[in-house]
Parts: sequence; C-alpha cells; structure tokens
Amino acid sequence: MTGPRAPLAIALGDPAGIGPEVVLRAWQRLRAEHRAPSAFVVGGPRVLAACAERLSLDCTIVPIAAPEEALFAASAGLPVMAGLDAPLTPGRPSPEGAGLALASLKWGTKLALSGAASGLVTAPVAKSALAAIGWDYPGQTEFLADACGRHYRDAVMMLAGPGLRTVPITVHVALAEVPALLSADLIVHKARIVAAGLRRDFGIAAPRLAIAALNPHAGEGGQFGDEEARIIGPAVAALAAEGIAAFGPVPGDALFTARARPTYDAALCMYHDQALIPLKALAFDEGVNVTLGLPIIRTSPDHGTAFDIAGQGLADPGAMAAAIVMADEMAAARERAGA
Repeated sequence: MTGPRAPLAIALGDPAGIGPEVVLRAWQRLRAEHRAPSAFVVGGPRVLAACAERLSLDCTIVPIAAPEEALFAASAGLPVMAGLDAPLTPGRPSPEGAGLALASLKWGTKLALSGAASGLVTAPVAKSALAAIGWDYPGQTEFLADACGRHYRDAVMMLAGPGLRTVPITVHVALAEVPALLSADLIVHKARIVAAGLRRDFGIAAPRLAIAALNPHAGEGGQFGDEEARIIGPAVAALAAEGIAAFGPVPGDALFTARARPTYDAALCMYHDQALIPLKALAFDEGVNVTLGLPIIRTSPDHGTAFDIAGQGLADPGAMAAAIVMADEMAAARERAGA
C-alpha cells in the first residue's frame, strides 16, 4: 500500500500583484465546493495574512515547516511554508517582493523535483521586476526547463480551458519573425511532446492533434503564402507516419468553431495570438497554462499580475482554482499510469 499523494506546491508569484488574492480566494472557493486538493503555499505567510485582512477574507493562514504537514494543517486553514516573506504592497512592485516571488518559485520547483510536492502551481510574476534583481529568463517556463535539466525547446506551453486546448509553436516573438522561425522539425518536435503529455498527464490514449495553418485559407494553393505546402503539410505527414493522429493544416478561421473543437484534443497554432485569442475568448476566467515536457507537473492561471487592480478585491480566482484542480488531476493521472 502506498501513502497519500504528496501535496501540491503553490508558488506565491509577485506579492504586489493579484497572486495573494487569487490564491486565497481560489482556496476558499475550492474548500466551499469540497474540491480542494492537498496543497500548500510556498512562503509568504505574512503577505497572505495581510491580504486576507485587507480584503476581509475569512481565511486562516497556518504556517508549516514541511510539505507533509499540509494535509493535517488544512483542517485549520491554508497551509503556508514559513521561512520566506515580505510586506504586502498591492500595486507597488518592489525588489523585495520580486525576491520573494523568485525564492518561492525556486523552492517550489525543488520540492516538486524531489517528490515532496506532487506538482507546482505558479501564481503570476512580473518579468520586469525579476529582471531588475538579476532574473535572466524570458519567463517561468524557461526557468523551469533549466531547473529540470531540459532544453527550453522541450518545455511546451499549452493553454487549457473547458473544451479547448491550444499550443503556440512560436511564442514570445514578433509576428514578422514567425515565418522564418517555423520549420517542419519544430512542429514535429512540439507535437510529439504534446501527444506524450496528453497521454501521460490527461489520460488520453490516442491524442488527436489539429495543426493550424499560418496563412489565410491555408495559403489558398500558394496565393497567400507557401508555408502550408513547404513546412506545415510535411510536418503533418511526418507525424501521421509516426502513428500520431495529426491533421491539417486547418485554416485558423475554421479551427475554433463549435463544430470543429470536438474533433481534436489539442490545436497546435503557429504563433502566440493564434493560440491565446480563442482560449481567452472562450475561457478567460478558467484558462490554465500547462507546461508539458517536464519531469514535474506545472500549471498556472492564464493571466498576469494585474498590478492595476491588486488589493482591491476585484480579481477573479477562477483561473487559479482551475490551475490547482488541473495540477491535481494531472498528478492523479501520472499516479494511475505509474509515471
């Protein structure tokens, strides 16, 4: 007999943003709905207590010394690892707050890698604030890939909401740079990781992947570009030859219709907004950022720090609650698969 699964670790994010608020409100919502998995926040007990007081939230903060205390501490309130803290300064990012965000992320990653945590849920960080204290990564995904000993290309961002999962093949680059960055090898590489992730973390035995076109009307036979014939089509053929159920290129204006969405398990898109616009339009308050291709589970709400509304009680906790539930479901899927 094995014991209970290790709790989830929740990295605090920038304490000047909406991270503390959505963590508290998500925890309250999940507890009220009897859906709260075993979890703890990595640092920031003073930040969270001050946030709860500021917003008149009935959420007791329970400091813990080790992850294994989370299961028992949860009966009294929200378990929070002691040892890292900073003042609460809503809407006013500071080096001290960025330092707490980075320390929480690093500590949470180590706990997930060691198995002390079954997965990692990360609240939003401010990349500019982190860069000011020496952060040298484009985002948390790239940091996690490095911390896990993986090449950044092996950490694939997937956005997931009810009824839709999307993956951008190219991410934070100018739209003008996308055609030159695309290659059949890149599409095949990411599609393999997505297919493996859907099998391991979502229990989908034979994932169906829709591959988006780049140009209007999938190039219209070369009238509007040749990337479909030269790059995307050969990638789809290569994936099909490997036994991966991929199809396309599918014109972007047809890929996300209500009729099309049930025909695939994930849509691989050629650029950032092609993937994020439909997900946010359909599930803004429930969208989850999932990192595939890592040895650890990592999810995050698909929104930023929102400094402009921090501390005002306006932040919707839906995406954070969804990220926590999805991380727990992924951990359960890996447990069932023996991964």
